[in-house]
Amino acid sequence: MQSDLISLGVTTGHGHVLIELVVMIKLAAYRQDNALKPEAGGILLGFRRDPHIHVVDATVPGSGDRALRTRFWRSAKSHQRVARERWLSSGHTLDYVGEWHTHPQLSPSPSVIDTGEWRKISTLRGEEQMLFLILGMEKDDWIGISQGAELLKLSLSPTSAPASVMNLHDELKETS
Repeated sequence: MQSDLISLGVTTGHGHVLIELVVMIKLAAYRQDNALKPEAGGILLGFRRDPHIHVVDATVPGSGDRALRTRFWRSAKSHQRVARERWLSSGHTLDYVGEWHTHPQLSPSPSVIDTGEWRKISTLRGEEQMLFLILGMEKDDWIGISQGAELLKLSLSPTSAPASVMNLHDELKETS
C-alpha cells in the first residue's frame, strides 16, 4: 500500500515535515519543464503539530503576481485571502507554514534573494519553524526549514517516499 504522504526528517531530530502527495501533484503543474514557463510560487498551508509540520495545501499563482523566467513576485493579497479563508474554515488551526516557488534548474538551490526573503519571514514568525520549497525543472526539489535564523536543508526519507513521487512529473505529462 502506498503512502499519500511524503515524509522529511528534520535534521535536528525533533520532528518531521509531512507533505500531502496531493500538494506535490498540485505544484508539479508549475514546474518550469519548458523554456516558455515562467517561475511560479505561493504559500504552503498546514498544521503545526509540535514538533511536526503537516502540509495539506498550497496557494498557486494568482492575480497580482508577476513572473519572469528567472523571477517571481508574489502579491500578498490573493494568497492571504486564501490562507485566511482556510484558517477560518479550519477553526483557526490551519496555518501559513511556508513558501514555495519554482526555479528553471534541474537541481535547484536557493538564490541570495531567496535566502534573504526567507530570513525576513523567519524573523517575523519568531520561533515558529517555516518550510521553504523550490521545485526544479524535473524531479529534484530543494526543501529547507528555518531553525531560528538558520536555514537547514532537508532530504526525503528513503523509506517514506512512494516510488510514484519520483515519477510524478512524468506521469502528469503523460495524462495532460
